[in-house]
Amino acid sequence: MTRAQGQALWDAARRLEKGDVVLEIGSHQGRSTIVLGAAARTAGATVIAVDPFVDGRLFGGSPTRQLFERNVREAGLDDVVELVAGYSTALRPDWDRPIQLLYIDGKHDYWTYTDDLRWSEHLPPGAEILVHDCFSSIGVTLGTIAKVLFGRRYTYVDRATSLARFRLSPPSTADRLRVLAQLPWFARNVVLKVLLRLRLRPVARLLGHDSPFDPY
Repeated sequence: MTRAQGQALWDAARRLEKGDVVLEIGSHQGRSTIVLGAAARTAGATVIAVDPFVDGRLFGGSPTRQLFERNVREAGLDDVVELVAGYSTALRPDWDRPIQLLYIDGKHDYWTYTDDLRWSEHLPPGAEILVHDCFSSIGVTLGTIAKVLFGRRYTYVDRATSLARFRLSPPSTADRLRVLAQLPWFARNVVLKVLLRLRLRPVARLLGHDSPFDPY
């Protein structure tokens, strides 16, 4: 997460009101959770963090959950953050609590992402939705094209690199065109990821990416 992305999360949570709820999908070790929680506290809001803490090399399972809980505790946010350990796709059908801000950073395949967008059913009209890796992950970008560019529920607002901000409102033609304008940047990110996988960092530098890590 970049500083600009953290600022985007902070600003969104600061726009909430007392008693409001942020739902975060995908918490990992809690970096974004802490940003959201600290900002939510100033507004009198709370954060619900949803993460299944899957076992495996990439996610870490139970040790990652322990790190998450420790980081939230050390940040002094135990009274602001509520952890719901489980898959977002399994929890959503039976969910009955209203939310006012949705942050999606879960599994990045098309099906999971588009299902996670359905949590917006619990948002009020005009509420904000933030999506991480929106224009640097193929699955998430395809989902955005299908549900935002060609959909009727979500309006693209802006982005901090790959963290995009949407509003729950019908888009205009101009709004759809602004989504299209992001696609060249997405294509560049896909090319960079391929170059990094092929260990062609010198070529990636020619495209302005001087880092061993994926663009985000």
